[in-house]
Parts: sequence; structure tokens; C-alpha cells
Amino acid sequence: MAFFRNSTVNLLNLHYGVHALALSGGGAFFAAFLLKAGVPAHGVLAAMAAILMGRFVIRPAILPLGRRFGLKPLVIAGTIVTALQYPILAEVQGVGWPLFLLCAVSSVGDTFYWTAYHAYFASLGDAEHRGHQISVREAASALVGIAAPLLTGWALVTLGPRVAFGATCVVLMLSAAPLLWTPNVRVAQEAPQAFKAAVPGMLLFLADGWTAMGYVFVWQIALFVSLKESFTAFGGAMALAAVVGAVSGMALGRFIDAGHGRRAVWLACGVMAATILARAWAYGHPATAILANAAGAVVVALYTPTMMTAVYNLAKRSPCALRFHIAAEGGWDVGGATGCLVAAGLIWAGLPLSAAIAASLLGTTSAFLLLRRAYGAPQPGSAVQIT
Repeated sequence: MAFFRNSTVNLLNLHYGVHALALSGGGAFFAAFLLKAGVPAHGVLAAMAAILMGRFVIRPAILPLGRRFGLKPLVIAGTIVTALQYPILAEVQGVGWPLFLLCAVSSVGDTFYWTAYHAYFASLGDAEHRGHQISVREAASALVGIAAPLLTGWALVTLGPRVAFGATCVVLMLSAAPLLWTPNVRVAQEAPQAFKAAVPGMLLFLADGWTAMGYVFVWQIALFVSLKESFTAFGGAMALAAVVGAVSGMALGRFIDAGHGRRAVWLACGVMAATILARAWAYGHPATAILANAAGAVVVALYTPTMMTAVYNLAKRSPCALRFHIAAEGGWDVGGATGCLVAAGLIWAGLPLSAAIAASLLGTTSAFLLLRRAYGAPQPGSAVQIT
């Protein structure tokens, strides 16, 4: 298993596993808790759009900081600031200043963390083992995601949101510990044509952000409503999905690394589209909603390695991985924010949540076309400066 020989990637995956423990716990309840706290469904989606638009505005500030300090400090700082949003989430009661503060802190934390993390992983990973390494990461996330939602649902009901989301904050901060033993990656002061080279990644993430609107954000609201707004039932549904994800395992990463990326695109996007339709149909029906949610774990096992192998390899061979991901993540913000605003408008106009879920098929179709092109391109290597 040569893909395990990169000790730095192993540490990154350990960090990501602990990080995923928090996100599959408190993070999975983000939209559901806002809804329970009195924010209407279209307001929750508008808040999501505000977070993403804030990320888009803040993101250019990362480049000068990256050039001065490198990527590793940005990932650590992003992890810590991301953790701080959860104690604020516990204080939200309808539309008011805690919600506005939550949007601001979430924008800052998410911008620093995800931009720097993706650039860091792209730089330190191995192109020839990329599919395997991402699959290991996602399999670990699925494993830790079995207990976390059950515990968080129980804690919200019995101990209250301050304890439940406070625990999420602590776990997120602890996830930064493995990064203390990873190397820093310097960012070039100048990188001609870097942003031009990022256009394919920006378009891929634009499509992925629109897909996430219905597949993730609207669906979390729809699932919570379908389960009669029960935190316990919601946590159980998330845990079942994690079991399915753990069983799904690492098959597609091996398939991609063997040179079958274009075939993987058909499989991954096909399963994604089928799951979106199933979720739209299942809205309002508890049993089928739980099954449709569990099917999402198979999507993660198939779609995430396919998407991120293409994106990370594009980033690694670009003139600068950080500049690449600043542009690419900006595309995700635009796609996600636009999609959330469209979904909020549909719901505000009286259309069911299922209509907003189905609208994310536009993003999946676009991602399919772009991924087919990405896996048809040559993939030369590139050098990375590590300190």
C-alpha cells in the first residue's frame, strides 16, 4: 500500500478525521438547529448564502498572508476560528444579532480553513496515489461519523445546545494537533498565469457549489422536517448514512488511480443525480427520507474522490496551489450562494423543498461535463517547495 508511505498525508488524514468527527457531530446539525431555533427555511438558506458571499469577499486576503507565513499556519488558524462558530450557534434564537455574528465568524473561519487546507493537501499529496489518499480520508470520515451524530443528537436533547456545540468546538480545536508535525509549504511571491490556470478548477467548484445547495443544504432541512424536527431521529439517520459510507470504503480511489477516471465520472455523477432525485421524492416521508439520506454516503464514496482527484491534481501542476484554490473556492462560493438564494426564493414563493433539491441537478450535469474534460487532459507533475 504505497499510498500509506507518505507520512505527511497520513498526518493530514488524521487531522481531517478528527475534524470530520466535529463536522459529522455539531456541523451536521447546523441547518437543523437554525430551523429549530426559529429561523424559517428560506432564512436558513439566506444565512448560508450570506456566509458564502462573505467567504468570497474575504478570500483575497489569504494570498498576502500565505506569501508571508506559508500554508500550514493558515490551516491551523482556520481550524481554530472555525471552531469558534459553534458556541455562537448555540445562542441563536431566531433572526437577530447572534445569527449575524455567526455568519461573520463562519465566513472567516471557513475561508481560511478550506482554501488553505485544499492547497496544502494538493501540494503534499502524491498525484499517482491521489485517489487512494482521498478515499482513505473519506473512509475515516465515515467511520468517525457513526457515533458523532448520535452523541450530538442526544446531547442537544438532554444537555442543551451549549454543551453539545461546546463539545464540537473543543474537538475541532484538537484536530489541529496533528498539524504540529507536518511541514510548512511556502507560497511563491509571484506566480504568473496562476489564476488563469485555475479556471478549470473554478468552474468545477462552481458546479459543485450549486450541487451542494440542494444535495446538502436544502436536504438537511428537508430531512429534519421529514423526521418531525427530532434531533434524535436526525442523528440516527446521519449515523446510518455513516455506516453505509464506511462499508462503501475505498473502491473508487483505486479505480481512479488505475487510470479509469473518465469511467468513474459516469458512475459518480450518475449516482449523484439518482440520489438527488430520490431525495426530492422522499421529502415528507420519514422511512424513505432515511434511506435517501443513507444513499448519500455512497455518493461521498464515489463522487468526492472523483471530483477532488481532478481538482487536487490540477492544483498541484498549476503555478501556485494556493492561488489556484483561492480562485476555485471562490467559484464554489458563487455557485453555492447563488444556488441557496435561488432555493430560498423558490421556498419563499411557496414551492416545496423538493423543488429546490431537484434544482441542484443543474450543478451535477455541469460537473459531469467538466470532469470528463479534466480526466481527458495530460497530467504532468510539478515541484513543491517544502520547509
